[in-house]
Amino acid sequence: MKPLRTGNFSGFYGDRFDALREMLTGGEVDVLTGDYLAELTMLILGRDRLKDPSAGYARTFLRQLEDCLGLAHERGVKIVTNAGGLNPAGLAAAVRDLAGRLGLPVRVAHVEGDDLAGRHPGTLAAHAYLGGFGIAECLRAGADIVVTGRVTDAALVTGPAAAHFGWRPGEHDRLAGAVVAGHVLECGAQATGGNYAFFGEGDVRRPGFPLAEIHADGSSVITKHPGTGGLVDVGTVTAQLLYETGGGRYAGPDVTARLDTVRLSQDGPDRVRIDGVRGEAPPPALKVGLNRLGGFRNEVVFVLTGLDIEAKARLVRAQLTDSLAKTPPAEVRWDLVRTDRADADTEETASALLRLVVRDADERVVGRALSGAAVELALASYPGFHVLSPPGKGAPYGVFEEVYVPQGAVDQVAVLDDGRRIPVPPPEDTQPLSEVRHPSLPEPLPPGTTRRAPLGLVAGARSGDKGGNANVGVWARTDDAWRWLAHELTTEAFRQLIPESRDLPVTRHLLPNLRALNFVVEGILGAGVAAQHRFDPQAKALGEWLRSRHLDIPETLL
Repeated sequence: MKPLRTGNFSGFYGDRFDALREMLTGGEVDVLTGDYLAELTMLILGRDRLKDPSAGYARTFLRQLEDCLGLAHERGVKIVTNAGGLNPAGLAAAVRDLAGRLGLPVRVAHVEGDDLAGRHPGTLAAHAYLGGFGIAECLRAGADIVVTGRVTDAALVTGPAAAHFGWRPGEHDRLAGAVVAGHVLECGAQATGGNYAFFGEGDVRRPGFPLAEIHADGSSVITKHPGTGGLVDVGTVTAQLLYETGGGRYAGPDVTARLDTVRLSQDGPDRVRIDGVRGEAPPPALKVGLNRLGGFRNEVVFVLTGLDIEAKARLVRAQLTDSLAKTPPAEVRWDLVRTDRADADTEETASALLRLVVRDADERVVGRALSGAAVELALASYPGFHVLSPPGKGAPYGVFEEVYVPQGAVDQVAVLDDGRRIPVPPPEDTQPLSEVRHPSLPEPLPPGTTRRAPLGLVAGARSGDKGGNANVGVWARTDDAWRWLAHELTTEAFRQLIPESRDLPVTRHLLPNLRALNFVVEGILGAGVAAQHRFDPQAKALGEWLRSRHLDIPETLL
């Protein structure tokens, strides 16, 4: 059977607007998928819906579709997207209205059942992560466009594959292969050279969006349209496979994919074959993401210039502490960022930044109280006093939490264009998650001379967030580098290189097929990205920080 060519045109809410047209005009494609949802996006959409009950979906998608719906219809390309967010029925209706105005006979279906806000009072959004079989039912019934709410990112690919090849629940290896392909596609240009550790090896100024040629056995080839920018090689695919994952088992609602079985091979220029993927029955519970308002936050950044940086920081910190003593915020955090250099030839490079962040349930405590106290110091503090911008009124921040419900507790429904509702049953076979058996370490490199150098000279990395946790995937590019990395970069070594992790649980997972290690650091992001717990709240650059740290590296690898 002919492979199913499935592409991506959006990796997040705010991605490149013209990507849908690029994918429709750049070459052959059967299905296009758009991923718009993330933990923070659900909070944003929840706040939108507080202001307007008819909102709650990604309006960008509608504008993209207005430009491209005729082209997609003409070329027979199906479109599957989770842009429905908190209101998939509302977006489906809006797409039908758009098709009517354009005079196009387009069938639009959507998937319901993920919204569990009624069971979780006090949340802005509470949504179960559904699988791909609701999407598959919509496509089997003839839908041209399928809109979902919260599904797993990979479900946007597994659903079309299941519909095209006739896969049923229980075909775990095939489904797992599609999950892996879906995970590679879900973040758009991250699979084609975007955010890539070795970005200098290709022209990544404007990477093309990725495609997966999915076969009936679940294997796939990752590629992109001819002539588009970026690159697709084993490294770019490895980087995306490690993004926001953990150990050897990658659980989803339809199947648990064994990442430790994935095999990657270069299949020609800008083509990477994925095969060997094994699957297991999914876990008996579904993940539910809860988003709620955690309170209010405010911040002010003081600029400290020239001499006596530490003393200036102590002075302003003492002054603000005294000023806020009457109504102290529930949480106060100070960070001194030493961006200054001695004998600098510009004022900016002679300056350090002192960042104060406050949080409290009472908006007044972090608003007027802080702004008044900070502004009053303008003529009464350290020499050279100024701030990057005056603090405002304070803004609400969100908190993300994940809970689990039995698979059968969620009523997934495919709602067809004519209004028919098709229930999507939960999987019959489930299997509780457990850690995979620890694989054997490779033979260590023989002893030899070493040189102190950055880890990034011999290894790539990519990092990301899952709630309050961060993962850092690190991979070697050669067998010898893997032999060294697997023995050298232990959990304890990681903690020493990343001091923020020293008092936190850190788990190391080995993925020998990928020559990779995956570290999960629990709690480093606090209550999740919306809480803005740290300088890099989504841990996007944690991997690059790790690559910049120095170790004793064998001369033979450098």
